[in-house]
Amino acid sequence: MKVLIDQDLCTGDGLCEEICPSKFQLFNGIAYVRDANGAPMLNGGDTEIHPALLDAVLDAAEECPGECIFIDA
Repeated sequence: MKVLIDQDLCTGDGLCEEICPSKFQLFNGIAYVRDANGAPMLNGGDTEIHPALLDAVLDAAEECPGECIFIDA
């Protein structure tokens, strides 16, 4: 499974980073997906979700007020 963020929809609340800081990072008021090395992906993401992080990533997507986190199988 992969995760990506539509930065145009991001409200900058930071709930994703709070719920799963190893996969999401807020930068200049916009959420970014972290790559496998922990660096923010400036193009919105589309990176594999490690199985150990799947529940937290799904929770972050569900709680996102901007509904900007998308999971792709």
